[in-house]
Amino acid sequence: MAAVAQRLGLSFRDPGLLAEALTHSSATGLGAALPSNERLEFLGDRVLALLMAEWLIERFPAEREGLLMRRFGTLVAADTLAGLAQRLGLGDDLLVAADPGGPGIQTRPNVLADAFEALLGALYRDGGLDAARPFLRRVFAPLVEAEPARPPLPAKSRLQEWLQGRGHALPVYTLVSSEGPSHAPVFVVAVHAAGREAQGRGDTKRAAELAAAEAWLAGVGT
Repeated sequence: MAAVAQRLGLSFRDPGLLAEALTHSSATGLGAALPSNERLEFLGDRVLALLMAEWLIERFPAEREGLLMRRFGTLVAADTLAGLAQRLGLGDDLLVAADPGGPGIQTRPNVLADAFEALLGALYRDGGLDAARPFLRRVFAPLVEAEPARPPLPAKSRLQEWLQGRGHALPVYTLVSSEGPSHAPVFVVAVHAAGREAQGRGDTKRAAELAAAEAWLAGVGT
Protein backbone atom coordinates (compact mmCIF):
# COMPACT_ATOMS: atom_id res chain seq x y z
CA MET A 1 0.00 0.00 0.00
CA ALA A 2 2.93 2.36 0.62
CA ALA A 3 4.08 1.92 -2.97
CA VAL A 4 0.56 2.46 -4.31
CA ALA A 5 0.09 5.60 -2.24
CA GLN A 6 3.45 6.95 -3.41
CA ARG A 7 2.56 6.31 -7.06
CA LEU A 8 -0.75 8.13 -6.62
CA GLY A 9 0.93 11.03 -4.83
CA LEU A 10 -1.04 10.38 -1.64
CA SER A 11 -0.26 9.94 2.03
CA PHE A 12 -2.45 7.96 4.42
CA ARG A 13 -2.27 8.08 8.18
CA ASP A 14 -4.19 4.78 8.11
CA PRO A 15 -2.95 2.70 5.13
CA GLY A 16 -5.67 0.17 5.88
CA LEU A 17 -8.21 2.57 4.39
CA LEU A 18 -6.38 2.51 1.07
CA ALA A 19 -6.27 -1.29 1.17
CA GLU A 20 -10.01 -1.40 1.87
CA ALA A 21 -10.70 1.00 -1.03
CA LEU A 22 -8.88 -1.39 -3.34
CA THR A 23 -10.64 -4.58 -2.18
CA HIS A 24 -13.42 -5.58 -4.57
CA SER A 25 -16.45 -7.46 -3.23
CA SER A 26 -15.49 -10.53 -5.26
CA ALA A 27 -12.35 -10.93 -3.13
CA THR A 28 -14.22 -11.29 0.14
CA GLY A 29 -14.95 -14.91 -0.74
CA LEU A 30 -11.21 -15.54 -0.88
CA GLY A 31 -10.83 -14.94 2.83
CA ALA A 32 -9.62 -11.35 2.49
CA ALA A 33 -8.95 -9.79 5.88
CA LEU A 34 -10.53 -6.49 4.83
CA PRO A 35 -14.15 -5.74 3.97
CA SER A 36 -14.94 -4.81 0.40
CA ASN A 37 -14.79 -1.23 -0.83
CA GLU A 38 -18.58 -0.92 -1.10
CA ARG A 39 -19.01 1.22 2.03
CA LEU A 40 -16.16 3.52 1.04
CA GLU A 41 -17.63 3.78 -2.46
CA PHE A 42 -20.95 4.83 -0.93
CA LEU A 43 -19.18 7.54 1.04
CA GLY A 44 -16.92 8.57 -1.84
CA ASP A 45 -19.89 9.12 -4.12
CA ARG A 46 -21.14 11.82 -1.74
CA VAL A 47 -17.67 13.32 -1.30
CA LEU A 48 -17.30 13.53 -5.08
CA ALA A 49 -20.68 15.25 -5.44
CA LEU A 50 -19.93 17.87 -2.80
CA LEU A 51 -16.39 18.68 -3.95
CA MET A 52 -17.34 18.81 -7.63
CA ALA A 53 -20.33 21.07 -6.95
CA GLU A 54 -18.10 23.33 -4.86
CA TRP A 55 -15.50 23.52 -7.64
CA LEU A 56 -17.97 24.20 -10.45
CA ILE A 57 -19.54 27.06 -8.53
CA GLU A 58 -16.06 28.56 -8.14
CA ARG A 59 -15.03 27.88 -11.73
CA PHE A 60 -18.24 29.23 -13.31
CA PRO A 61 -19.43 31.93 -10.87
CA ALA A 62 -22.04 33.46 -13.20
CA GLU A 63 -23.57 30.22 -14.48
CA ARG A 64 -27.12 29.17 -13.66
CA GLU A 65 -27.98 25.91 -11.93
CA GLY A 66 -29.18 24.17 -15.10
CA LEU A 67 -25.86 24.58 -16.92
CA LEU A 68 -23.91 23.65 -13.80
CA MET A 69 -25.93 20.43 -13.60
CA ARG A 70 -25.00 19.57 -17.19
CA ARG A 71 -21.32 19.98 -16.44
CA PHE A 72 -21.69 18.09 -13.18
CA GLY A 73 -23.47 15.16 -14.83
CA THR A 74 -20.74 14.73 -17.43
CA LEU A 75 -17.86 15.04 -14.98
CA VAL A 76 -19.18 12.57 -12.39
CA ALA A 77 -20.55 10.05 -14.91
CA ALA A 78 -19.38 6.47 -14.43
CA ASP A 79 -17.49 6.38 -17.72
CA THR A 80 -15.58 9.54 -16.73
CA LEU A 81 -14.64 8.03 -13.37
CA ALA A 82 -13.64 4.75 -15.02
CA GLY A 83 -11.35 6.61 -17.40
CA LEU A 84 -9.68 8.44 -14.52
CA ALA A 85 -9.28 5.20 -12.56
CA GLN A 86 -7.71 3.57 -15.60
CA ARG A 87 -5.22 6.41 -16.04
CA LEU A 88 -4.32 6.15 -12.35
CA GLY A 89 -3.73 2.41 -12.73
CA LEU A 90 -6.26 1.48 -10.06
CA GLY A 91 -7.28 -1.65 -11.92
CA ASP A 92 -3.80 -3.10 -11.42
CA ASP A 93 -4.03 -2.43 -7.68
CA LEU A 94 -7.48 -3.93 -7.08
CA LEU A 95 -7.79 -7.17 -5.11
CA VAL A 96 -10.35 -9.22 -7.04
CA ALA A 97 -11.34 -12.82 -7.60
CA ALA A 98 -10.23 -14.46 -10.81
CA ASP A 99 -12.68 -14.01 -13.69
CA PRO A 100 -12.43 -17.08 -15.95
CA GLY A 101 -15.11 -15.73 -18.27
CA GLY A 102 -13.34 -12.54 -19.32
CA PRO A 103 -10.29 -10.32 -19.23
CA GLY A 104 -10.70 -9.59 -15.54
CA ILE A 105 -13.15 -7.94 -13.18
CA GLN A 106 -10.74 -5.06 -12.61
CA THR A 107 -11.05 -3.97 -16.25
CA ARG A 108 -14.81 -3.40 -16.08
CA PRO A 109 -15.85 0.28 -16.17
CA ASN A 110 -18.30 0.03 -13.27
CA VAL A 111 -15.68 -1.66 -11.07
CA LEU A 112 -13.10 1.00 -11.93
CA ALA A 113 -15.58 3.82 -11.27
CA ASP A 114 -16.49 2.31 -7.90
CA ALA A 115 -12.80 2.00 -6.99
CA PHE A 116 -12.24 5.67 -7.80
CA GLU A 117 -15.13 6.69 -5.53
CA ALA A 118 -13.91 4.32 -2.82
CA LEU A 119 -10.50 6.00 -2.97
CA LEU A 120 -12.16 9.37 -2.42
CA GLY A 121 -14.07 7.88 0.49
CA ALA A 122 -10.85 6.55 1.99
CA LEU A 123 -9.18 9.94 1.68
CA TYR A 124 -12.14 11.58 3.40
CA ARG A 125 -12.11 9.05 6.24
CA ASP A 126 -8.38 9.53 6.65
CA GLY A 127 -8.19 13.32 6.54
CA GLY A 128 -11.55 14.90 5.75
CA LEU A 129 -12.36 17.16 2.83
CA ASP A 130 -8.95 18.82 3.06
CA ALA A 131 -7.37 15.47 2.13
CA ALA A 132 -9.84 14.57 -0.62
CA ARG A 133 -10.07 18.00 -2.29
CA PRO A 134 -6.46 18.34 -3.57
CA PHE A 135 -6.52 14.85 -5.06
CA LEU A 136 -9.86 15.40 -6.79
CA ARG A 137 -8.78 18.73 -8.26
CA ARG A 138 -5.47 17.33 -9.43
CA VAL A 139 -6.93 14.39 -11.34
CA PHE A 140 -9.99 16.26 -12.66
CA ALA A 141 -8.13 19.47 -13.61
CA PRO A 142 -7.65 18.60 -17.33
CA LEU A 143 -11.38 17.82 -17.64
CA VAL A 144 -12.69 20.81 -15.71
CA GLU A 145 -10.36 23.28 -17.40
CA ALA A 146 -11.36 21.90 -20.81
CA GLU A 147 -15.08 22.41 -20.14
CA PRO A 148 -16.64 24.43 -23.01
CA ALA A 149 -18.21 27.84 -22.53
CA ARG A 150 -21.61 26.17 -22.82
CA PRO A 151 -21.79 22.50 -21.81
CA PRO A 152 -23.26 20.07 -24.35
CA LEU A 153 -26.54 18.33 -23.72
CA PRO A 154 -26.42 14.59 -22.97
CA ALA A 155 -27.62 12.28 -25.73
CA LYS A 156 -31.06 11.67 -24.21
CA SER A 157 -31.75 15.39 -24.00
CA ARG A 158 -30.46 15.99 -27.53
CA LEU A 159 -32.71 13.23 -28.84
CA GLN A 160 -35.71 14.68 -27.04
CA GLU A 161 -35.02 18.17 -28.44
CA TRP A 162 -34.58 16.76 -31.97
CA LEU A 163 -37.93 14.97 -31.77
CA GLN A 164 -39.85 17.85 -30.23
CA GLY A 165 -38.43 20.28 -32.78
CA ARG A 166 -39.93 18.15 -35.54
CA GLY A 167 -43.28 17.47 -33.92
CA HIS A 168 -42.60 13.86 -32.89
CA ALA A 169 -43.61 12.15 -29.67
CA LEU A 170 -41.10 11.63 -26.87
CA PRO A 171 -38.80 8.59 -27.12
CA VAL A 172 -39.64 5.35 -25.35
CA TYR A 173 -36.83 3.34 -23.74
CA THR A 174 -37.27 -0.40 -23.23
CA LEU A 175 -34.99 -2.79 -21.37
CA VAL A 176 -34.14 -5.59 -23.81
CA SER A 177 -31.93 -7.71 -21.56
CA SER A 178 -29.91 -7.70 -18.37
CA GLU A 179 -27.15 -10.27 -18.05
CA GLY A 180 -23.99 -11.00 -16.12
CA PRO A 181 -23.15 -11.22 -12.41
CA SER A 182 -24.11 -8.46 -9.99
CA HIS A 183 -20.60 -7.03 -9.97
CA ALA A 184 -20.42 -6.85 -13.76
CA PRO A 185 -23.90 -6.50 -15.30
CA VAL A 186 -24.54 -5.78 -18.97
CA PHE A 187 -27.76 -3.99 -19.90
CA VAL A 188 -29.20 -3.68 -23.40
CA VAL A 189 -31.79 -0.96 -23.96
CA ALA A 190 -33.78 -0.10 -27.08
CA VAL A 191 -35.09 3.36 -27.84
CA HIS A 192 -38.13 3.80 -30.11
CA ALA A 193 -38.78 7.21 -31.65
CA ALA A 194 -40.22 8.59 -34.87
CA GLY A 195 -40.65 5.12 -36.34
CA ARG A 196 -37.01 4.17 -35.77
CA GLU A 197 -35.28 1.96 -33.22
CA ALA A 198 -31.73 1.84 -31.94
CA GLN A 199 -30.06 -0.16 -29.19
CA GLY A 200 -27.30 0.56 -26.71
CA ARG A 201 -25.31 -1.42 -24.15
CA GLY A 202 -23.89 -0.36 -20.81
CA ASP A 203 -23.01 -1.50 -17.32
CA THR A 204 -25.99 0.47 -15.97
CA LYS A 205 -29.45 1.08 -17.41
CA ARG A 206 -28.67 4.79 -17.66
CA ALA A 207 -25.47 4.11 -19.60
CA ALA A 208 -27.34 1.79 -21.95
CA GLU A 209 -30.06 4.40 -22.50
CA LEU A 210 -27.46 7.04 -23.33
CA ALA A 211 -25.75 4.66 -25.75
CA ALA A 212 -29.09 3.90 -27.40
CA ALA A 213 -29.85 7.61 -27.79
CA GLU A 214 -26.40 8.21 -29.30
CA ALA A 215 -26.95 5.36 -31.73
CA TRP A 216 -30.36 6.73 -32.73
CA LEU A 217 -28.96 10.20 -33.36
CA ALA A 218 -26.03 8.79 -35.32
CA GLY A 219 -28.53 6.98 -37.52
CA VAL A 220 -30.08 10.27 -38.61
CA GLY A 221 -26.74 12.02 -39.01
CA THR A 222 -26.73 14.29 -35.95
